[in-house]
Amino acid sequence: MNAPALAPQRFAALARPAFALPLALAAGAAAVPGFAPLGLFPLPILALALLALIAARASSPRAAALAGFAFGFGLFAAGVGWITVALHVYGGMALVLALLVLALFAAYLALWPALACWAAARFAPRAAWLGLPAAWCLAEWLRGWALTGFPWLALGYSQVPRSPLAGLAPLAGVYGVGLAVALSAALLARLMLAQAPGQRRAPALALALLWALAAMLSAVDWTRQAGAPVAVSLVQGNIAQDLKFDEAQLSRTLGAYESLARQARGQLVILPETAIPLFRHQVPPEWFDQLAGAVRGRGGDLVTGLFENDPPGSERYFNAAASFGASPSQSYRKNHLVPFGEYIPLGAVLKPIVNGVLHIPLSDQTPGGATQPPLAVAGQRLAVNICYEDVFGEEIARALPAATLLANLTNDAWYGDSWAAEQHLQISQMRALETGRPMLRATNTGMTAVVDHRGRVRASLPEFQAGVLEASIAGRTGSTPFTLAGNAPVVLTAALLFLVAARRSRRA
Repeated sequence: MNAPALAPQRFAALARPAFALPLALAAGAAAVPGFAPLGLFPLPILALALLALIAARASSPRAAALAGFAFGFGLFAAGVGWITVALHVYGGMALVLALLVLALFAAYLALWPALACWAAARFAPRAAWLGLPAAWCLAEWLRGWALTGFPWLALGYSQVPRSPLAGLAPLAGVYGVGLAVALSAALLARLMLAQAPGQRRAPALALALLWALAAMLSAVDWTRQAGAPVAVSLVQGNIAQDLKFDEAQLSRTLGAYESLARQARGQLVILPETAIPLFRHQVPPEWFDQLAGAVRGRGGDLVTGLFENDPPGSERYFNAAASFGASPSQSYRKNHLVPFGEYIPLGAVLKPIVNGVLHIPLSDQTPGGATQPPLAVAGQRLAVNICYEDVFGEEIARALPAATLLANLTNDAWYGDSWAAEQHLQISQMRALETGRPMLRATNTGMTAVVDHRGRVRASLPEFQAGVLEASIAGRTGSTPFTLAGNAPVVLTAALLFLVAARRSRRA
């Protein structure tokens, strides 16, 4: 997208950093309502199209990178500002320091959009309409991998479930949908830069074909129903985060979940992450028998979040989910831990510093195995993931095609009354689409929901209310292209597109 060649006078103001950088910052922030809970999915496309215009008018790759950084800072500072709630309200960090951490975190995340804009301007300046989407896709993938990864607010999530582009998810995953978003934005920018009707024909046709193809793919069922539907009960205890690990409130917490579990009518009853805020060996076995007594009586099973030691009583402990009921007891142990929340990187150096400013209980956990079999419960094969783990699509796919259902046990109470829980639900919807499997979400304070294999929320509970969500859902078998190949095809495609754009740019 060589702006000087295509439009020597149009959008000339975008070449001035004093105007372009604040506009890029605002565009990044304006993309956030495109994600849940508002779900205005065209907004991220329009915002990125504006960034593409700014990058096209940039005087150098460095100027393009600065625009990308400004866009990314606006996106992440506005989009994940809820981390200040966890740090300040529940972690005990001073508010000024929590805001500084947010700024530093947003600045780190903004380096990836900056890298994408720099690479497109440096290597594909005359074919940036192709080079920028490819570089953006690669940068998002790297962000989801580097330093254990943080793929939150990857552009593809904004399209779930209503956008036609969501139809690409079973083939190419969230990064494939994100590539389509970025390509749509770049083509839209190219249309805006075009001087003559003849220059608009090719990008308009490409844009129409992309969206038509995605819409047609939305109608494809990649997996098939496995047996009769199963009745499920998802329990939301609504235990405030500041009370969850309070020993004085322990009996009240356990009593609340026991009462809700007794009300449940499903063959499969699921309680949220750390619903039992104790180590398994600290709880008398007869209490588990009592908790799961009703569901066992109807031949079903209960799955609950708790902590496990290995061996019991040792300092090696896990954030886990364990099953009790008619089937033999089984457990899943969280594998992908949250840095600084569930473990401290470079613990020997950083642990004394972090513990001095943060007060998060049980923050030195051990990861479970990377590959763990689904739980055989209630006639289903349940692939459990715990909280933040469902952000990593390839890791969820490890349990497939064996699993018939997915389950996410979550405690988003750390983030208060923010958009975090709705954003997290949207991520779970993407996982359901990618795998062609229903996702059952049992959360402490919200969003507890049943998501079908097409990523649609079939039933949910209001946030910050205790209750039991009763629903019926059928398991699925079979494989989507994404579960078979993961992110490799879209990463290779993006790399190839970038090389093509770079080569075309050299020949121009």
